[in-house]
Amino acid sequence: MTPRERMLAALQRRSTNIPAVGNAVSIATVELMEATGCFFPEAHTDPETMAGLAAAGHEILGYDTIAPVFSVQHEADALGCEVDWDRPDIMPDATVHPCETADDIHLPADILRHPSLMVVLEALELLRQRYPDVALVGKVFGPWTLAYHLFGVEDFLMMTLDDPDDVHRILRALLPLPELFAREQFEAGADAVTLADHATGDLVAPEMYRDFLWPPHRELARAIPGPVILHICGDTLDRIPWISRTGLACFHFESKVRAEKARWAAGDRIALMGNINNPRTLLHGTADDVAAEVGAALKAGVEIIAPECAVPLTTPTANLRVVAESARARVV
Repeated sequence: MTPRERMLAALQRRSTNIPAVGNAVSIATVELMEATGCFFPEAHTDPETMAGLAAAGHEILGYDTIAPVFSVQHEADALGCEVDWDRPDIMPDATVHPCETADDIHLPADILRHPSLMVVLEALELLRQRYPDVALVGKVFGPWTLAYHLFGVEDFLMMTLDDPDDVHRILRALLPLPELFAREQFEAGADAVTLADHATGDLVAPEMYRDFLWPPHRELARAIPGPVILHICGDTLDRIPWISRTGLACFHFESKVRAEKARWAAGDRIALMGNINNPRTLLHGTADDVAAEVGAALKAGVEIIAPECAVPLTTPTANLRVVAESARARVV
């Protein structure tokens, strides 16, 4: 199987010749920037630099995927947040949250032509030409995360208690953007798209996920014409039964959820991706530590082995490579 065939088969929970290994979110590190000559902040704003750094996921780490979006701020910039891109050593950050109510949200008709979104589409086109047999993974942010950018995390979460009706209006107003952007990414050459929507268990109760986000996620699953990988940070065990019934292809989950518990909660309704620990194992652990977590995830039935979230920028390349090497060294 080619890496592309393997990844697509795993997303459908079909058998693969060797375990699928990939990334649904950023694998950008200082070491990979130095190895490729593609550095932040240009890797956020220039399609050639973005594509060059993203390709390291396949060329250097040996993953089945190439995922060219490293930041969480591209849509935020297009929506009117002020974003500080000029930080070569850390991820960009939104410095202004422009909205107070749902009435403040405006999606321009030509929003997909915004430079921050065009760079992603152009990078995907470049990568599709260069890597026809590798799985390309795009990325969009869901309405919950977009609301964090527009309103600020604390203010938005307070609204879920003080004005839940307006929260529903906010999510409804923002829902078209991930659908439209995902469609364009598939047109540009993506094989799958990550839907990152940070309704983590650390901040959002399971009932909030059920009442606010489960319906929008089901809509996106029906509307987006290709496999969608939902990513939510943190402890999500209490909402995996709901997530597994969205109709989305895959759930990318963190190490705060043990792999065997995630498999039990998801049943056979959705593919799983993850959940190799970042701060303890990939950043500070040994090769044996990485291999042990990979083995545990495979034994639990995780279809796609991957880092749990965007890796820290100082993560050593050697440990990231062991993710793929140890997965392929095992008989599944």
